[in-house]
Amino acid sequence: MKLHYTWLLALGTLASCQYLPLQRSTNAVEPSNNKFGDVTLQKIYTLQDERNTSALLPYLSNPHTPYRQQAALAFASVQDTTALPVLQTLLADSVAAVREASAYALGQIGHSRAEAGMIQRLANEQNPEVQAQLLEALGKTGTARAADYLASYTTTNPTAQAGQAWGLYRLGLRQQQNQQVVQKAVNFLAANNIYEVRLAASNFLARTPKLDLTQYRQQLLNAATSDKAPEVRMATAQALAKVRAIDKASFLSNIAQSDPDYRVRLSAVRSMGGLEFQEIKTAVLAALQDQNINTAVATSEFLLSNNAGVPAQTLLGVLPNLLDARVRSNVIWVILKNSQVQNRLYLNPRYKQQYHNARTPYDKAHLLKALSGDFNNHEFIAEQVFLAEEPIIATTGMEALILMRQQPDFPRRLEASFADIFKHAVGSGDVALVGMAAAAIRDPKLNLRSQYSNFEFLTQAQQKLQLPRDMETNIELQKTIDYLNGRRESEGPKNPYTHPIDWELVKTIHTNQQVLLRTEKGSITLQLFVEDAPGSVANFVELTKQGFFNNLYFHRVVPNFVAQGGDKRGDGWGSSDYSIRSEFAPLHYYEGYVGMASAGKDTESNQWFITHSPTPHLDGRYTIFAKVIDGMDVVHRLEVGDKIVDVEVLGLLPTVTSATK
Repeated sequence: MKLHYTWLLALGTLASCQYLPLQRSTNAVEPSNNKFGDVTLQKIYTLQDERNTSALLPYLSNPHTPYRQQAALAFASVQDTTALPVLQTLLADSVAAVREASAYALGQIGHSRAEAGMIQRLANEQNPEVQAQLLEALGKTGTARAADYLASYTTTNPTAQAGQAWGLYRLGLRQQQNQQVVQKAVNFLAANNIYEVRLAASNFLARTPKLDLTQYRQQLLNAATSDKAPEVRMATAQALAKVRAIDKASFLSNIAQSDPDYRVRLSAVRSMGGLEFQEIKTAVLAALQDQNINTAVATSEFLLSNNAGVPAQTLLGVLPNLLDARVRSNVIWVILKNSQVQNRLYLNPRYKQQYHNARTPYDKAHLLKALSGDFNNHEFIAEQVFLAEEPIIATTGMEALILMRQQPDFPRRLEASFADIFKHAVGSGDVALVGMAAAAIRDPKLNLRSQYSNFEFLTQAQQKLQLPRDMETNIELQKTIDYLNGRRESEGPKNPYTHPIDWELVKTIHTNQQVLLRTEKGSITLQLFVEDAPGSVANFVELTKQGFFNNLYFHRVVPNFVAQGGDKRGDGWGSSDYSIRSEFAPLHYYEGYVGMASAGKDTESNQWFITHSPTPHLDGRYTIFAKVIDGMDVVHRLEVGDKIVDVEVLGLLPTVTSATK
């Protein structure tokens, strides 16, 4: 250990040296359409992919600038605290790009030991981009000291100010904010600040838990109704949920009915939680029939979550106007939930018949969820779950049963029946049913522990899984086994490294490579980020060339969040027989960015999503590998069950034969 520590100190000393201009590099360079024609960059990235810290560390002191930079960025994905001392010395590197990469990596590692060094470096740093990265990284790593520093930091440089605002946002996600931080964020909403500053500040106010923003009511209202950027208005409208005011229903209703951007309208509806239905009735019913499908879906979900006091008769009156199956499903759920017993006896057979007559698996799935508004339908739903041939029906049915079990008025007489259903699901062998039921069993609010004499059925189910394909289910089972046995939650097995990057394929991909995604709603053009996420891009291109995505569906669409596809099962639980590594680069999720879906770090395979809006809480947690450059209007119209007709890599990519891999 002593020798290892001495070696790290030596590396740190070398890394802090001022580098002189180099003569032409003699490193091997191969023909390529991107930077990975450089064999050494390939090697550094491969070490990142392998999570090989010891082999990566020497590159942090390499005299060649691109190698130091790439090695520093590697630790943003590897996230090994062993690299902290050397990365901190690189904050004084003579090259700004290296300092910026090191600051990003320190933020990704997220250890408070980096706090003092970053604050010290900010006193001397003159480069705006590096300042911005340091300030944001402070928000990811810092303690109360960082909160005080970020709240009082002053700069006239808009780039650094944006980094400061993102730093405040990162503090909020970690609940490290104080009142001065909140005040600073509110000040950043001012119209004279650049978009990035206002965006970060509004997201801080929207996403930081447990804030009381009542005293900032007017500033928030000004931003929610007057900011020129819809992304700022929608986040601020979301923040208005944290304002206590007697006219809250009035001003939220006004936003919900007047803003031209659907994302703002649905954010206002979502902020109405806790208000009496009669106060917001007009706005909610209008939003439920909004021409934008995302607004209608979000409003129906709002009603499902806030169903108390919603008259069934009122919803029955608007139901004929609702043509979307998902919207109708949520509204029917509320109707059944709030109807008298005699009305349910009349309505249930009608909706069951509609279920049997539904044209598509997704329509049937929505109706199965609708029926869960009445506890008396639980046997019918369970029967359909275990008879279903289409995964989406079984998965949605299980979601419906879990929703029933979570209701505050769940009848105790049904506890044993539901415990048997969940046990049956765990033994079904279906990865979705197993994972979902396992998660329900460990929910402390449901108190299911007492319903089972032993938990061997969970262990038996775990032994039947195939890894890494079933990693998400394995994670759920392990958490439940630990919980039921009174153990602290274990990390569980890591995904094995089984899918190295195909560098021959990577080198054929241009830095501006485009992909055409044809859907039933229209075409979407993506630009791939091969230099930021070569492993994810190569995987996506290879699957595209195989026709893997053709005729699949968008199985998940969360209004004003993401549209997700790439799953063969069509229910979100389908994975491949391999996994690839997470790749984190200093990028933000803006509108139309494309990321890899995962069940945790290094568990990605074939599912991906497109964002409707900026989603900064995903930054540094989900790989960004592309962005939409045309067809964003199509993305905003996508619904659950919309088909991906095919995916095409534009321009001819050379065929990669097995002999050249």
